[in-house]
Amino acid sequence: MDRCEIVHENFLRRVAARDFPEGQPPSGPLSPDEAMQAFRAGCLTRALDRESRAMQRKGQGFYTIGSSGHEGLAAVALALRPTDMAFLHYRDAAFQIARAGQVPGQDPVWDMLLSFASSAEDPISGGRHKVLGSRTLMIPPQTSTIASHLPKAVGAAYSIQAARRHRPEHAILPDDSIVYCSFGDASVNHSTAQGAFNAAQWASYQSVPMPLLFVCEDNGIGISTKTPKGWIEATFSARPGLKYFKADGLDLYDTHRVASEAANYTRTHRKPAFLHLRTIRLYGHAGADVPTTYLPREEVEAEEANDPLLHSVRLLDQAGVLNPDQAMEIYRETCDRVSQTAAKAVQRPRLQTAADVMASLIPPKRQNKPTNGPTPETRAEAFGSDLKAMDDPQPMSRLLNWALTDLMLAHREIVMMGEDVGRKGGVYGVTQKLHSRFGPDRMIDTLLDEQSILGLAIGMAQNGFVPMPEIQFLAYLHNAEDQLRGEAATLPFFSNGQFANPMVLRIAGLGYQKGFGGHFHNDNSVAVLRDIPGVILAVPSNGADAARMLRECVRLAREEQRVVVFLEPIALYPMRDLHADKDGLWMTRYPAPEERIPLGEVGITGNGTDLAIVTFGNGFYLSNQALPGIEAQGTKTRIIDTRWLSPLPKAALTAAVQGCKHILIVDETRHSGGVAEALMAHFCETTPKAKLARLTANDSFIATGPAYAATMPSREAIVAAAQALVG
Repeated sequence: MDRCEIVHENFLRRVAARDFPEGQPPSGPLSPDEAMQAFRAGCLTRALDRESRAMQRKGQGFYTIGSSGHEGLAAVALALRPTDMAFLHYRDAAFQIARAGQVPGQDPVWDMLLSFASSAEDPISGGRHKVLGSRTLMIPPQTSTIASHLPKAVGAAYSIQAARRHRPEHAILPDDSIVYCSFGDASVNHSTAQGAFNAAQWASYQSVPMPLLFVCEDNGIGISTKTPKGWIEATFSARPGLKYFKADGLDLYDTHRVASEAANYTRTHRKPAFLHLRTIRLYGHAGADVPTTYLPREEVEAEEANDPLLHSVRLLDQAGVLNPDQAMEIYRETCDRVSQTAAKAVQRPRLQTAADVMASLIPPKRQNKPTNGPTPETRAEAFGSDLKAMDDPQPMSRLLNWALTDLMLAHREIVMMGEDVGRKGGVYGVTQKLHSRFGPDRMIDTLLDEQSILGLAIGMAQNGFVPMPEIQFLAYLHNAEDQLRGEAATLPFFSNGQFANPMVLRIAGLGYQKGFGGHFHNDNSVAVLRDIPGVILAVPSNGADAARMLRECVRLAREEQRVVVFLEPIALYPMRDLHADKDGLWMTRYPAPEERIPLGEVGITGNGTDLAIVTFGNGFYLSNQALPGIEAQGTKTRIIDTRWLSPLPKAALTAAVQGCKHILIVDETRHSGGVAEALMAHFCETTPKAKLARLTANDSFIATGPAYAATMPSREAIVAAAQALVG
């Protein structure tokens, strides 16, 4: 008999014998009706866990990480409002079940069994994963990625006060709400979690409103690795800016009392709190985990003897809410109901095709109220003397600054956040003057933590803002890339399009900076960005394109709820000249505010049919430098700026090279895993008659000093590659 059935039989036997674990008598504000609701939620949690294992044995269910031992979370849910956004630990079925009881029309039995069965009718993920979550209950779905949901909980909490000042059209959180975020004791050690705690404290220490309730469900173990006794309390009881509360999660009354105090503190003071909740873990980590293989049997049995459901029966009996016989009847009836419902749930349709699975990768479009933008007077006041400079050609950095200004004037829900984006105006001056134009509420200087920057953006996006976070350098993104892959990109996928976090992530990157920073400030690898389903990657090559493409990226975020990465080539920020000193040929005039370059549209220079150079970013600049040398040999050439690196604009690229005998791909990313690999594959499939070659960067990091560009394509190398290809 497995541990799940042992716990079940023990419960039946001990309730019948009135053999309950010892504990404190019931005390606290939990009403009889709420106590009954919490107990029923606990019984349902237990029955669902048992049924999930039975379904798996029959090949009808596919997920068995359960919530048994954490039934006390039902009492926490009853201490909150159903409008408080909740980012849940994967063991929090009892929380969701109890919250469902606060909202009319919910059927958590049916909903969760559909999820266990991976049914396409699962109301949260559409059969893509067994996740807790509900749009109606304000619970965004979470995967089991350890602690990755904590940074966005910080962002959502911050957004509540921000929305009081500038309420976005699509805001969903009430002004007096709080944000709830739960996790296990093992997860607190993860760097992602520590960054989130630190960010919340950092804000609180400066009296920045942060109505966030952290709940640590301390069952003392992470899979097989124990948490040292006293570790959680020792590390969290005296943190500055973070109020500590402690409760016994085996006691519904104590849990509800302390959770109510913690929630009231957070709601009243708009400061973060940390609720340390004692729990136990029953059955091991998941269905395939046998705890007696790494724990003494006596220790496992001692935990099982401390079953929170047995504590609940004792407490409700002592409180006069129901007697043990009535509790037993509820438990048995719940098990029977779950079993009968499961028999129906496993018959419901499941996802079958790739199209079925991928249908929610792209979130649905949303309607926005029309805006006429700022008045001419407002715009003139914001730009000041810059307005006259728009008549003259300017480098990319300045045109990006003006585009950001126009976008923020037109859309009040846009907020920017990052290291040094505000008062300093960015490392390269791209956000200069925006702090004075729009204030600190919309130009947020963050602490130095990329995970917190992206988490802030994700959380604010879920409350209607359109964030434009900035990562200072592409190399710094790798500190936080799971916030894109594991959180931002997966939210519409795992919520079947019910939740989204649209944003435009600006990153300064790529190579060719002269004599500055080496690898840490020059990174020419974009593989991690191109490998995330649903994320759009844009790379401009000149100032006018940058402004037009940035406007399209914001439109994609606002109207289509997309996650967009806008990668700005650092070396092209100040670029003025193309062929000779002071020729000014790489500067452009600022395009009118309504002009955009649509997603998927490529740029084409020239109409030669001998050679097509397909490139992007710095490669487009270098190819234009190389053009006179190539055409001097009689090779009629066209240069194609790909612009959009993910998804690749395949149809536009195929049309752009039509009629060309040779195709040279110039790629400043690395030879292995670079963009050229995808472009070569595409042209092999679509233009078999053309002769192909590629010129890429070496598989190397970038050096500083005179060798800053030695590993990447150059003007001379492009001329030579063209000669070799055309012959």
